[in-house]
Amino acid sequence: MNATAPGRTAAESTPWWPAPPEPGRPNILTVVLDDTGWSDFGCYGSEIRTPTIDALAENGLRFTNFHVNPMCSPTRASLFTGRNNHRLGMRFIADTDTGFANSRGRIDPDVPLLPDLLRPYGYGSYQVGKWHLAPGHEITPAGPYDNWPLRRGFDRFYGFMGGATDQLSPELFEDHHPVPPSRDPDYHLSADLADRAISYLREHRTYRPGSPFYLNLALGASHAPLQAPRVYIDRYLDVFTKGWDQTRIDRLRRQAEAGLVPEGTELTERNPGVMPWDQLSDDQRTLYTHLQAVYAGFLDHADAQLGRVVDALREWGELDNTIVLVLSDNGASREGGPQGAVDVNAPYNGISQTVEQELARLDKLGGPEGPAHYPEGWATASNTPFRLYKQYTDLGGVRVPLIVHWPRGIADHGGIRDGFAHAIDVAPTLLEAAGIPFDEDRFDGRSITAVLADAAAPAPRDTQYFEMLGHRALWHDGWKAVTTHVPGTSYEDDVWRLYDTRSDFSECRDLAAAQPGRLAALCGMWEEEAARHGVFPLDDRPLKELLALRTGQGTHGRAHIRLEAGASHVPAPTRITGSNRSMRATARLRRPADGVLLAAGTAAGGYVLYIKDRHLVFEHHLLGDDVVCVSPAPLPSDTAEAGFRLRCRDDRSASVTLEAGGVALAHAEIPMAAGRLSGYGLDVGRDTASRVSKAYGDEFPQPSGALVHVDLHFTGPEDVEDVAETMEAVE
Repeated sequence: MNATAPGRTAAESTPWWPAPPEPGRPNILTVVLDDTGWSDFGCYGSEIRTPTIDALAENGLRFTNFHVNPMCSPTRASLFTGRNNHRLGMRFIADTDTGFANSRGRIDPDVPLLPDLLRPYGYGSYQVGKWHLAPGHEITPAGPYDNWPLRRGFDRFYGFMGGATDQLSPELFEDHHPVPPSRDPDYHLSADLADRAISYLREHRTYRPGSPFYLNLALGASHAPLQAPRVYIDRYLDVFTKGWDQTRIDRLRRQAEAGLVPEGTELTERNPGVMPWDQLSDDQRTLYTHLQAVYAGFLDHADAQLGRVVDALREWGELDNTIVLVLSDNGASREGGPQGAVDVNAPYNGISQTVEQELARLDKLGGPEGPAHYPEGWATASNTPFRLYKQYTDLGGVRVPLIVHWPRGIADHGGIRDGFAHAIDVAPTLLEAAGIPFDEDRFDGRSITAVLADAAAPAPRDTQYFEMLGHRALWHDGWKAVTTHVPGTSYEDDVWRLYDTRSDFSECRDLAAAQPGRLAALCGMWEEEAARHGVFPLDDRPLKELLALRTGQGTHGRAHIRLEAGASHVPAPTRITGSNRSMRATARLRRPADGVLLAAGTAAGGYVLYIKDRHLVFEHHLLGDDVVCVSPAPLPSDTAEAGFRLRCRDDRSASVTLEAGGVALAHAEIPMAAGRLSGYGLDVGRDTASRVSKAYGDEFPQPSGALVHVDLHFTGPEDVEDVAETMEAVE
């Protein structure tokens, strides 16, 4: 209640202060992992050690029928809002605005997110880790910030804005400010995010005692690039020599023993294109085992960092009254392709390498020069016992683990819940559990708090549609209709399958031929749901066409960009940090001095222009192909301009020419240019991350006052198809 109208003086007026937050409301911690399959946690049948997550499950609940959208941005949008992704403007990844209302690459500005809904009840809200809910052209040091976490309700933000980042040299922001890379040789992003989460919560407890908090901890794990301390990798080198086929068998057996799947649950067939493990060569099995060991070590390490956050809550006496949710944003990813890679920049750039080339680099695995990805056979195992992967509306894309831990609010410790639930049900559930009134009609989801209390409670909804890149599905009252769409073909020609999910947990037995009437009814219902939730127009255009719509937005649409000395880091999502566009880079100098003029990327891959001993040097590094171009003579002391000219060819090779004062100095050939040299962007006047070149140490900065600016003139069109392949892969 507000104060009464004041009198003329303080003596004639009654003072008023707002009431403190109502005590007893639970804290909320949502932990969102990335590209982690349904069977990857130890408590869901995995060989991978996840003791923190397993302990939360043992003292909480495991959901076996929880669903999300098949890609990360749509899932995160639904989690924060309780609404279906198409009606939010987040049809698929946040990077792309297609010009249609269902695909703006951001959540509609009039839709409140959880922190907005929690704030009036005293909650402090903190976003730590992955965001990926802002269009790529807005991810710059100058914004615009409308779709960044602080403008969408969070009090503090520390993390990365795009879909993925290097775990050892990440592109991080705090609030709206770029974060310089760490100099710690043992740095890892998972540990850093845990540190920051603990720090934010410690400050919350200190300065807002009695006020509840909401923390969304969105780890980079286990999305590629896969990177982990070597000790975590080595512990799995023997574990996965049995291969992906036996791993699937073993995981399903453990799931059955734990009561996670009904008796008689079948494995779906091996996914198309995945070879039987026993038909692989010895070299293939060696490589693929090592790549899976990196993935397992990455997840194991992430669990240990989550353990530190949980331990802090326990030490502070907050754990029992904190609602902890642990889930994945979609199923495991096939983006590593049939072979995977020691360096993920190979598949992310559409570059094929032989098994022999990969084996020669195993000593780099999981480190700065070995940001790996596993083969799609291991993604099949991650999604045991389901079919297909992320991006698909089959269970391998949309069913994920969910653990709910809340000792003060849930009496059934170690329980299993098998009722249908979806990401859109999370927000209303958390609001109801926190005792916060809300208008149910504002949400597409419904609260499942009754299910938390009673395994026999009915699911609050009986229908849920799915759509992604033309793939479609509908679940209704235990029945599921699903189709896999072939891009460029008529939607009318799609073949729909039908499953009775009550008797067929893994959706193995297609009943379409036996029950055509039921299938037709479900397909008609999908059309109704799609119309109601803004799914239309369906859009299966190649990503290269969608990206072509964006050429007028952001820095990548400009032919000339001037980067002043001392400018902030240029993030990779700006799409001007690769070597796949013909360009001329010219540094304006007050005097030629030793130091970096322009650096893009990291030790994993990149290019750099620098002066050393007055010689102008350009280096380009990608997948072990090292190109070094050096001026034969020192630069004259009156040199005012120096740079390089890059000419890209249709075969993806390039030539580079060093220039000073408009005169060509040296020339070199680049076997393969690429839009993604690493997951790190570009810096002027210094090399801020892990060093692109081994010719210098530290940042090798330009002395103060020596460099004025660097002009980038793009002289050729952007290779949209190349960029499309890269962006589709890294999502």
